Amino acid sequence: MTVNTETQIPFWLRILKCARDNISPALSMIRFLLFIMLPVSFAVLILKSTGLLFYVSKSMNPLMQFLGLPGTAALAYLSSILMNLYSAIAVIKTLDLTGKQLVILSTMCLIAHNFFVECLVMKKTGSPLRKIILLRIVNSILAAWILHFIVPEETGSFSAGSLAVEVPAIGLDAKQFFAGLGSWFVDSLFLVLQIFIIVFLVMFFQRILAEFGLIKKLGKFARPLIGFFGLSPNTAYVWIVAYTVGIAYGAGVIVEEVKEGSLTRIEADLFNHHVAVSHSQIEDTLLFVSLGVPYVWAALPRFVLAIIAVWVERARRAIFRSSFRVKVV
Repeated sequence: MTVNTETQIPFWLRILKCARDNISPALSMIRFLLFIMLPVSFAVLILKSTGLLFYVSKSMNPLMQFLGLPGTAALAYLSSILMNLYSAIAVIKTLDLTGKQLVILSTMCLIAHNFFVECLVMKKTGSPLRKIILLRIVNSILAAWILHFIVPEETGSFSAGSLAVEVPAIGLDAKQFFAGLGSWFVDSLFLVLQIFIIVFLVMFFQRILAEFGLIKKLGKFARPLIGFFGLSPNTAYVWIVAYTVGIAYGAGVIVEEVKEGSLTRIEADLFNHHVAVSHSQIEDTLLFVSLGVPYVWAALPRFVLAIIAVWVERARRAIFRSSFRVKVV
């Protein structure tokens, strides 16, 4: 007769073991995230201080107009890619947009925001970087193009901003740079603290679930829904993490699941196809709801495109395997 030693270990010792085992991987992931976030945010500070960010976004005016947006919307879209949704919203509040245009622009930002960090996290879990980059950019533009035709003109409400976006001169503005440097330093300190707390707690909670066998039960419970998405039941927990705290803060859990073999590379890649288009459906979505975007329009387009992205990738893999077998025969 075998003895289950786990039941003989006190509950609090098992919790303590989870916390201890979590320290090294959590710190490793925190270093990885900060190594990307801090240089990118500093580079954006340089771009703003030299006026280059404005002129780079101005070159995107034809694309914005093709999607039914004013050319100035490019600055908000680019801000979301380089930084986060808060910086994009700060720009959006200065623009003169209709409710329909706000829906289109918000969807683009929600798909492509925090671009560098999230793409590199997905690369770390096994997805080719080039494919993930194309997937996010193409889907953000595709979603905007579709919404341009199907969103009613009177959708949502938005108080127009000043429309007049100041045209900066090219060249380093020392006064603006040093003023921005102080803000960047303070914001970076808060970012370090925020990342440390959230990443550590999310990974710690994941280890507790694994320790007590709850992740497998969660996967079994969510199997029908996850299967409809075209994903493996093993991705149930990381899917919940991505949809609640997002990819960046949930990165540690996702990477650990792959490292420990709980997710295969193929399962992780398909999962990345989904969350590359749709994630953080609570906090991020509500940011735009607060601006006047109806929740359905802020959440549903990304959700549908994410499901399609996975099934298209599965079909591509199936066709490739069939073609390979024919050539071998």
